[in-house]
Amino acid sequence: MSHYAGVVTRLAALVVDGVVLSIAVPAVANGPPSMWASIDGDAPGWLKAACQFAAALIPILYFSLCWWATGQTLGGLLFGTVVRRADGSPLTLWRALLRAFVGLLVPLLWLAGLFFALWDPKRRALHDRLFGTAVWYKQRKVLAI
Repeated sequence: MSHYAGVVTRLAALVVDGVVLSIAVPAVANGPPSMWASIDGDAPGWLKAACQFAAALIPILYFSLCWWATGQTLGGLLFGTVVRRADGSPLTLWRALLRAFVGLLVPLLWLAGLFFALWDPKRRALHDRLFGTAVWYKQRKVLAI
């Protein structure tokens, strides 16, 4: 078994991340104004604008901070994958931010680039080559009894 994550695992993790974001983004965008409106009748414009701005930042912050801090989003945690530099070292915040920004800016190209992983010996997608990253299966420690 390869220690590099394949396309199916990566897509499954991305689906989980999509579900997480499809809950978090509307909750941040609409939750506080709705709560304010239920108490006072109507939420002020500044609150609506601030919540929408914060909600727009959630996807890029989610991916970049997760990849930088642990190498794993919730989808990666569930499927046992971790994003690292091609040499196995952790991503810098700058590299994680750029990787997230480009992925969110051109998602169809990002997904199409995953098919490069089908032929790459290290299962690296086009964006992995661009940012010098690889998606690995995280090593699990087994307790010896």
